Amino acid sequence: QNTMLAKSKLLIRIPTTYKNSLNKCMHNSFAKDPSKRYGTTILCVRKNGKIVMMSDGQVSQGNMMVKGNAKKVWRVGKDKDILVGFAGATADAFTLMDSLERKLEENSNQLMRSCVELAKDWRTNKYLRRLEAVLLVADSKVSYELTGDGDVLDFQYNCMGVGSGGAYALSAARALMGIDSLSAEEVARKSMSVASEMCIFTNSNYTFEILDCE
Repeated sequence: QNTMLAKSKLLIRIPTTYKNSLNKCMHNSFAKDPSKRYGTTILCVRKNGKIVMMSDGQVSQGNMMVKGNAKKVWRVGKDKDILVGFAGATADAFTLMDSLERKLEENSNQLMRSCVELAKDWRTNKYLRRLEAVLLVADSKVSYELTGDGDVLDFQYNCMGVGSGGAYALSAARALMGIDSLSAEEVARKSMSVASEMCIFTNSNYTFEILDCE
């Protein structure tokens, strides 16, 4: 009986090395708080010859709002004809934007190639892969979402949203896209209004940039 009991104890005992690895994995998983990383809303809408990228202005630290008028949409590129919006840690996002601008210089302002190369570096570079942010980028022809998982996603419904309120804004934008009388800016504003009413990490202080699109 003692032998069988000893064997049963051995069967349920977890090796120390495995336990440490498991605890480390769980700690890292819980440490990635979505509200810290993506507590914002960025929306990009392409309609009737215009492309609008719009964001809210809220900056949150955990459950506290520390700023309400942050600028999260920028123009980059040689002629400032590429829009970039970010959700996530500000310093990480600006580091990625700097990397994107370097890629644009190296690739003669070709957005698709620059995005693919940035995503590849972001995924494989020992330093960049620690950065926690999501980027929306757009020019007159194409629009992409870039993530640290190596994703380069393009439009399917002429609108795209990221951040904690991105799903709300995107859902509203897709519903409004079929109303011909609404411009791209109006669709974006109405959609962001829905997101700001539903997401506690999104306010109604919007900033945006507009480009003519093909």
